[in-house]
Amino acid sequence: MDAVTPKGHGQTAVDGHSHIVKPAEMEWQKTSFPGCEAKPLLYDPKTGLATMLMKFAPGAVLPDHEHVQIEQTYVISGTLVDKEGAAEGLTVGPGEFVWREPGSRHVAWTPEGGIMIAMFQIPNKFFAADGRVTDQHGRDWKELWGHTGKG
Repeated sequence: MDAVTPKGHGQTAVDGHSHIVKPAEMEWQKTSFPGCEAKPLLYDPKTGLATMLMKFAPGAVLPDHEHVQIEQTYVISGTLVDKEGAAEGLTVGPGEFVWREPGSRHVAWTPEGGIMIAMFQIPNKFFAADGRVTDQHGRDWKELWGHTGKG
């Protein structure tokens, strides 16, 4: 697998196969979503496999999106709430873990903010008001991830 965490940003290769990632030594990276920052712990640019340390400001919203494959989130602090969707009102708090099945779709928000670890098998599909379907960076989802055969 060609998975990477930017070299020199908290990662050490121990034996060529084991990689120690030190998030405390990494800078938070802004995302496309206001109030949401991330530290990529593992990312494979070919498949989209990702494990991210996420930080959300109070009131931050992840707009309408679909989990193409299983998504997993462990909440370290704060709460993650389904604002809209089939599980509207579902609240996941500190020390709790939620996983979502492929095809699940919702709007999520963090009323008081929080820190979470999120694991994705492939990037989510985000649904723009103008009908576009994009990845988390606003790029055409099908164009970038259609080759995976997932979604």
